[in-house]
Amino acid sequence: MAVVVCTTSSFLSSSTSSSSLCFRLNPLLFSTTRRRRRSTTTLSRRFFATLNAEAESRGGIFTSPEVAKSFDFTNEERIYKWWESQGYFKPNTVKGSDPFVVPMPPPNVTGSLHMGHAMFVTLEDIMIRYNRMKGRPTLWLPGTDHAGIATQLVVERMLAAEGVKRADLGRDEFTKRVWEWKQKYGGTITNQIKRLGASCDWTRERFTLDEQLSRAVVEAFIRLHEKGLIYQGSYMVNWSPNLQTAVSDLEVEYSEEPGALYYIKYRVAGGSKSDFLTIATTRPETLFGDTAIAVNPQDERYSKYIGKQAIVPLTFGRHVPIISDKYVDKDFGTGVLKISPGHDHNDYLLARKLGLPILNVMNKDGTLNEVAGLYAGLDRFEARKKLWSDLEETGLAVKKEAHTSRVPRSQRGGEIIEPLVSKQWFVTMEPLAERALEAVSKGELTIMPERFEKIYKHWLSNIKDWCISRQLWWGHRIPVWYISGKDCEEDYIVARSHREAFAKAQEKYGKNVEIYQDPDVLDTWFSSSLWPFSTLGWPDESAEDFKRFYPTSVLETGHDILFFWVARMVMMGIEFTGTVPFSHIYLHGLIRDSQGRKMSKTLGNVIDPLDTIAEYGTDALRFTLALGTAGQDLNLSTERLTSNKAFTNKLWNAGKFILRNLPRQDDTPAWEALRAHKFDKMESVLKLPLPECWVVSKLHVLVDEVTASYEKFFLGDVGREIYDFFWSDFADWYIEASKARLYHSGDLSVASVSQAALLYIFENILKLLHPFMPFVTEELWQALPSRGEALIVSAWPPTSLPRNIDSIKKFENLQALTRAIRNVRAEYAVEPAKLISASIVANPDVIQYISGEKEVLALLSRLDLGNVNFAESPPGDANQSVHIVVGEGLEAYLPLSDMVDIFAEVQRLSRRLVKMQAEYDGLMARLSSSSFVEKAPEDIVRGVREKAAEAEEKLTLTKNRLDFLKSKVLIAN
Repeated sequence: MAVVVCTTSSFLSSSTSSSSLCFRLNPLLFSTTRRRRRSTTTLSRRFFATLNAEAESRGGIFTSPEVAKSFDFTNEERIYKWWESQGYFKPNTVKGSDPFVVPMPPPNVTGSLHMGHAMFVTLEDIMIRYNRMKGRPTLWLPGTDHAGIATQLVVERMLAAEGVKRADLGRDEFTKRVWEWKQKYGGTITNQIKRLGASCDWTRERFTLDEQLSRAVVEAFIRLHEKGLIYQGSYMVNWSPNLQTAVSDLEVEYSEEPGALYYIKYRVAGGSKSDFLTIATTRPETLFGDTAIAVNPQDERYSKYIGKQAIVPLTFGRHVPIISDKYVDKDFGTGVLKISPGHDHNDYLLARKLGLPILNVMNKDGTLNEVAGLYAGLDRFEARKKLWSDLEETGLAVKKEAHTSRVPRSQRGGEIIEPLVSKQWFVTMEPLAERALEAVSKGELTIMPERFEKIYKHWLSNIKDWCISRQLWWGHRIPVWYISGKDCEEDYIVARSHREAFAKAQEKYGKNVEIYQDPDVLDTWFSSSLWPFSTLGWPDESAEDFKRFYPTSVLETGHDILFFWVARMVMMGIEFTGTVPFSHIYLHGLIRDSQGRKMSKTLGNVIDPLDTIAEYGTDALRFTLALGTAGQDLNLSTERLTSNKAFTNKLWNAGKFILRNLPRQDDTPAWEALRAHKFDKMESVLKLPLPECWVVSKLHVLVDEVTASYEKFFLGDVGREIYDFFWSDFADWYIEASKARLYHSGDLSVASVSQAALLYIFENILKLLHPFMPFVTEELWQALPSRGEALIVSAWPPTSLPRNIDSIKKFENLQALTRAIRNVRAEYAVEPAKLISASIVANPDVIQYISGEKEVLALLSRLDLGNVNFAESPPGDANQSVHIVVGEGLEAYLPLSDMVDIFAEVQRLSRRLVKMQAEYDGLMARLSSSSFVEKAPEDIVRGVREKAAEAEEKLTLTKNRLDFLKSKVLIAN
């Protein structure tokens, strides 16, 4: 909960102007759990009434670090709903700067959250939150894809469980059932994406089968057809027998799988029994579709048969020509190739080049058709077994041997794809690709990482026409109508609706004409390729959102769909809007397990994002995913998640420390002193004590670096830079240094500068880190006396703020001195609570600033404040001290007597040295034995050598330390 306090003084801002400000304060600051008792005598009843009313209106959304040990992950959903209810996800169109727009890659409506979703949501939300805080009108367009194949599969399986087949229902009833399924389950993925903190404008959520997007799809088809870029024809496609549809080349995955290579005799017509050619094939069942036998023209083994005829086995004497072509690899198999153009992509191209006929032996369900004669009706794999058995009986089977093949499988169904000639609709891609290539060459489109630009150009330069028709019932119906009784390929009408098609048909064929629509639907990727502009209102280019937010800013997605979706969007965007649909493409890699393996159910290494969130929190998951390098795969491990969960806790504890060390809310003099400190002018920064000047300067440098990295989309660098500053500089050093003023000074003015710096630094850390870790930063922000209503819409820290490089160097000297003293304490095992003396020797300039922070040095190094001396020359007891050379012009002397009982330590080390020497001698004895070195396993010998080297190093260090201590004993005597 939070309350509002208004004041007329500027508070910890980079602005020097004094104006009326409202501070959002957590009412828990007034609780009795604070270290200092809160006196309320100076606060009026009216003030408390205001606090209570405001607290009640907040509904207990936020929890302060003062009362919670750690950040409670269960608060995340409450925070998210509060953001959404306040309208923070909507673009602020009042602001005049250029909008920042990101179209979300629409996940499948059938989808369930996986780490790939978590990755793109995290990265896109980081970009959105950063630009929102920068003051740009920011829009993240969410939505889901109808996922034609996947959704139809899900519903068909559901119906099968009820004993119902799709064909039993008919198209209309089946489609109705799919919509019912979508209404019931389609929101699952959306709610899961929200759980990741996605700050999308959900009021603009779209579905690819929405009326407006469907209108855009029809319009795109018609315009491409009018330009002659869409055509219909029978060509080789990837056919999915189980799904009963064509699938794109990009939807076929190849895997190396064990199989067999079948060697079969093809007799030469008119020749003797010894005149035959042996072919080697992995798919003998396709021999019924053979239309030629080919050999390499340079292969002398078969030159005498070129021009003759071969008899296709088990076809009752069907003859095919024996031809020559350099395409044939002499060294593969037998060097003889059966040409089955109806069932192999390469054979198909060769047949078209040579004018060979094309025979199809396969039905759409994967069974053999009548061309296969006695084998008709058999499944393709059953036919393979029977065919080989029959070949063995007839003496035409030569041999069968194990062979690893590259097998094409459907990305959706997992079944083996069948190359098949089928009548389909295609888009001519070459002219579209040319303009997409120009966009990159002219700098209109930037691809990140840059190395993917080469892949993008290669694919577009070698692009094939796109098969856009699918034999499904769920999807955008192809807007083509045929005339009953006419040739489908010649007589068809392309129209925006049945009414328009019927009117055109009547105009051309008379009033009694009958028409029917093409049963196929469009490839899901066809509608997705229109996503960046169709979601904004296209083809109505006068739509407000289209005028205001198109073209978009960044398309962020996985590099694995660069061609599925990204390149096609570029082509379609240029074609239909005349503009590249986005200025930048940001590609991320795959999420792999800790061993670098791809996550799969088979390996059992799938990590569920929701389970991860429950254990580590959303912020830790997001931060872990975001630290990867653009375009490179990320190995996700529990160690990384655990580390970043600790980072969340560290932030929380820092907030707890700061809140507990702020003045009482009724302590007017303390707050006035605190507010007097400014950090936006060089003269103000130079007046700060060294630790404050150092940390403020480091923060200002960080803001510049982080902002520059955000602008370049170097998101991993951003995360690492903030992490290092917070953990190393702020938490480990400044918070500890501030305790010297907060706990030991007793001077209000001295304490106030640390309080002001702590609050200023922490407030800005929360801003910088918010895009990565939105939940914990918002929770902490609401507990601080900050100026804004919500961190999500607070202003980004300004750049080019003052910094003092000299102070940074000076404090680094203080840090080096502290580290050196800490190292000596650790070496001599000095108890943490024990304070020791120190003499700091340096030149006058260094003494001046080091001695000025004597209390900080003593606190950080565990020194006895009353026995820390500064001089330009070594102390009188230097011979009885450990001498530390920190750097040029800075040394320290630590009296041994403060740290250790020298006589006892000499005795202890002497005993230890004897034991160590014995261990070392034993290892060397083994290594000097030729029988051990020559007979023992190599890894055992190597291990002994490593142990001996390590023992020798420790022995030397111990001897040196013992000699040093003995010398001190002699001097003392």
